[in-house]
Amino acid sequence: MRFTDAHIELAHGAGGKASRRLIEGLLVPYLMNDTLPELNDAAYIDADGRRLAITADSYVVKPLVFPGGSIGELAINGTVNDLAMGGAKPLALVTTFILEAGLSTSELEREVAAMAKAAQRAGVSVAGGDTKVVEHGKADGLFITTAGIGLTDPRVLLSAEHVRPGDQVILSGPIGEHGITVLLARGELDLEADLTSDTRPLWPFVAALIDAAAPGLRWLRDPTRGGVATALNELARDAKVAVVLDEEAIPVRPAVRGTCEILGLDPLHIANEGQFLAIVSPEYADMALEAIRGIPGGEDARRIGEIQEDPKKVVLARSRYGGTRVIDMLVGDPLPRIC
Repeated sequence: MRFTDAHIELAHGAGGKASRRLIEGLLVPYLMNDTLPELNDAAYIDADGRRLAITADSYVVKPLVFPGGSIGELAINGTVNDLAMGGAKPLALVTTFILEAGLSTSELEREVAAMAKAAQRAGVSVAGGDTKVVEHGKADGLFITTAGIGLTDPRVLLSAEHVRPGDQVILSGPIGEHGITVLLARGELDLEADLTSDTRPLWPFVAALIDAAAPGLRWLRDPTRGGVATALNELARDAKVAVVLDEEAIPVRPAVRGTCEILGLDPLHIANEGQFLAIVSPEYADMALEAIRGIPGGEDARRIGEIQEDPKKVVLARSRYGGTRVIDMLVGDPLPRIC
């Protein structure tokens, strides 16, 4: 894949096809090496017989505060969740603040306090970082960049290469709440909904899942930018399989569904910050569901589809009427800057 676009646009950071072109067509040819056999949310390195996971992320959400969370809390949860999706217990992270001249001290203190609280809840320490200040108008208040490290559980080795036809697709809970919450919090639409972001640390769920179903656990992903559709399309392409979903089994709260219908959006393409997808072998699927549901906040976990062998390598959704529709990756994200 060659990157031929003359300029970088917002779509290149949206998590869909444009992002994939940028990564695979421009970044990977220069930076790919033996530590990056797959383009996952976390990379692995071996250190004295231990397998470590490392990840990095940046947060540019607008607005900085939204119902259920803020950029500071999001920075902690997003980083530890990328480690958890690699089967790694988060250990520590470092952070960089990009501050815009004119940002009020009270706003900065609020977000640092939110980060401290979120780190305590996630069981990680913020071990270091850096601070930079840029001119007014250059950073929209506050940007946060993080890097995290975690220790992988030796009982699992997660990879798209391990996914097989017949494996089950499990979703940890309702989708679309974070993206729609942030969209409405901007106040640019004459819409209201009783929603809060789903941002939260996911390691407790993953730890329980590994304890219950490690031999059958194939792949994990938190469907952030681009939502469930993009995450599963990437899996279908990487594993060379088809993902067939039962659309009626996918949990979507009425407020999210109603807002999406009004705006012409698909909940499967909306970002999530506190849910994850798991691919599990069929004999372990029930145990996996029971484990997730046993953790507070996981009660709405569902089995939403299965892996099938299909040369088309697309994600299909079956409706209640028996028909199917193709769920493709977005060219661009209709909700920029939500994570």
